[in-house]
Amino acid sequence: VQLQASGGGLVQAGGSLRLSCATSRRAFGSYYVGWFRQAPGKEREFVAAISWTDGRTYHADSVKGRFTMSRGKAENTVYLQISSLNVDDTAVYLCAADSGMSRGSYYSPTNYACWGQGTLVTVSS
Repeated sequence: VQLQASGGGLVQAGGSLRLSCATSRRAFGSYYVGWFRQAPGKEREFVAAISWTDGRTYHADSVKGRFTMSRGKAENTVYLQISSLNVDDTAVYLCAADSGMSRGSYYSPTNYACWGQGTLVTVSS
């Protein structure tokens, strides 16, 4: 499955953006969809995930209260609303999806088979 992430850009500290991830499939169906981020010189970090089946969402502690992942009205799109941004949020944000993941495994990038190309978020001070 192909994934397309978009919505990144340059934003001042305290600002907000909405990132989108769309799949080439008609719908995400039974997939888990995750957002990860990777800053230069750092490892890929879990940000948020959603179980398309039941709509349950999961957010990393570092972004709780600031970032919100949600399903779009279209069954092939998810969003990540990112707010109260600070310079430490600067990274390439990537979306990923997998249909065979067991419950509780959403936080590890190694459990996702499909990845989009990423969208760059740059936060200026």
